[in-house]
Amino acid sequence: MGDYFLPLAMILALIVGIFTGYPVAFLLAGVGVAFCFFGDIPVLFLGTVVSRIFTGTLANWLLLAVPLFIFMGLMLDKSDVARKLLLSLERLFAGMRGGMAISVALLGIVMAASTGIVGASVVLLGVLSLPVMLRQKYDKGLAAGIVCASGTLGILIPPSIMLVLVGDILQISVGDLFMGALIPGLLLGALYIIYILAIAFFFPHKAPAGVADVDDKRPLWFALTCDLLAPVCLIMGVLGSIIAGIATPTEAAAIGAAGTIIMAAAAGKLNYSNLKEVVLETGKTSGMVLFVAIGATCFSVIFKRIGGNSMIEDMVSALSSGPYSTLAVVMILIFILGFFLEWIEISFIVLPLFAPIISALDFGLGLTPAQQLTWFAILVAINLQTSFLTPPFGYALFYLKGIAPPEISMTDICKAIIPFVILQLIGLTLAIIFPSLVMWLPMYLIK
Repeated sequence: MGDYFLPLAMILALIVGIFTGYPVAFLLAGVGVAFCFFGDIPVLFLGTVVSRIFTGTLANWLLLAVPLFIFMGLMLDKSDVARKLLLSLERLFAGMRGGMAISVALLGIVMAASTGIVGASVVLLGVLSLPVMLRQKYDKGLAAGIVCASGTLGILIPPSIMLVLVGDILQISVGDLFMGALIPGLLLGALYIIYILAIAFFFPHKAPAGVADVDDKRPLWFALTCDLLAPVCLIMGVLGSIIAGIATPTEAAAIGAAGTIIMAAAAGKLNYSNLKEVVLETGKTSGMVLFVAIGATCFSVIFKRIGGNSMIEDMVSALSSGPYSTLAVVMILIFILGFFLEWIEISFIVLPLFAPIISALDFGLGLTPAQQLTWFAILVAINLQTSFLTPPFGYALFYLKGIAPPEISMTDICKAIIPFVILQLIGLTLAIIFPSLVMWLPMYLIK
């Protein structure tokens, strides 16, 4: 234990700092610099940290996709596409028990495949659907839970900002990650819908049938076709160009950003006020991601220098007895960290530590080291999706509380997400037991 005093103290300092509410980006960098001195590391070593930041983070062209995907998601939010599609889905499922909740889940899947912005998705789904479900006498826990869970699908279903950053951290193909995440993401959406159907069947009072209060005279098939056309074109333009090898993730992000501008203009929503708001929000969110990446780089380099790598390897070895038990230990640790850290910090700090351990294991799957890392990265992404739902720092809970009616308390929201966290863990377990859920599409298309 004495050999690992400094790494343990560094982790403890980070956790304590997080609970103080100090900005995480500056906290990561500050803890790193402080333990450079506590560990008696030569000050000149910090020059290595600076070099790593400039060459590995600031000069990375792949990270240009991050602000473009953020812009795409925010502009899509302004284009009114989601509202129109939800109204058409409400008409489609009118008179069916749980129909409105199923509409929310389906819209969450479509929005996730169009944008990777969780905050915007949760707020948008909550504003559009929560009042309607409460008027239809839905159980408020079910209503809140499906909004939160469906809104977080954007962090897994491509194009996902998380997968762009994870691909850069692990130095694996972002295109492969996008393809690998598609089936697990859709599987989670299907699990949500199955759960809603089960609730509607066994507890009909919690998910009653509703009447569509929609002023739309178009035939339903025509309305659905028109309202799905724009998002489908956007998805095909972004994901299709990556999967087909026509564009890199950064180029595809630019295509998506341009596409959402055209969609907003066609809907009459492209004005100076909306454009200014989207650009400012894109700058703030991108700056947050970049500063966390810089702080995490400083933290990780110092953590490794004082023996953090060895501590993690010894801890995992002591707690596991084989490849799958090692993977289980890593997944449990990441799940626990999700209660206290954001996915960005976990990705930048934890992945570089665990990736070499996982890539060296033999799971008997016949995968190359790069393919095994792709599988591992998707498992981590599914795991990290729960970090948006688990208190005390589950951001989706706070996003929803900010726009929820007064009768829905934070306690109600926290209770509501429990079944959906369990469903996400079921999805994670299935992806571990059946790796083909992740690897079939990228391996099939690469042949």
